[in-house]
Amino acid sequence: MMLPLVKLGSLAFRTLSKPIAARLKHNAGIHPKFRGFIIGIAQANHRFTTNMQRRLYGRATDIHIRPLNEERAIQAAADLLGELFVFSVAGAAIIYEVQRSARSEARKEEVRKQEMEAIKKREEQLAIEVQLMKQKISEMERKYSKWTLLPGFRGFGTAQAAAQPAGTQQPTAA
Repeated sequence: MMLPLVKLGSLAFRTLSKPIAARLKHNAGIHPKFRGFIIGIAQANHRFTTNMQRRLYGRATDIHIRPLNEERAIQAAADLLGELFVFSVAGAAIIYEVQRSARSEARKEEVRKQEMEAIKKREEQLAIEVQLMKQKISEMERKYSKWTLLPGFRGFGTAQAAAQPAGTQQPTAA
């Protein structure tokens, strides 16, 4: 029951992050200090991606890269911020799911260990009880081996406990 609710909440959180990212993109170009900051980020990102593309296509990378105009830089930075926000929310949701699953597995493993310990303790107790019973049986055999309950009966629990009187034979399986 808990797992579907957590997954549904995670999905809702990721879905709600998209309008927040859109709002962040809209407000990014309005504030002057933030605007200057994101223009620098957009220009650095533009230089990096252009150099990567030129390397990928085998072209020279030591050339001057023309900077983006201010509006394109703001739009590129706002898009980058929006995508980064959505990606961060999705990544945080995945990390949360993995940690929750790991905690759940750790709890299950701890329960299994406790059950195994209980089984081992019970096995040890039973082994001790069996040993005590064997000792008691041995004591009883020694104590009562001298008693004769029936003629021809020699002892308690011995192999010859049911010795046959002389002259009789035990039936054999053919």
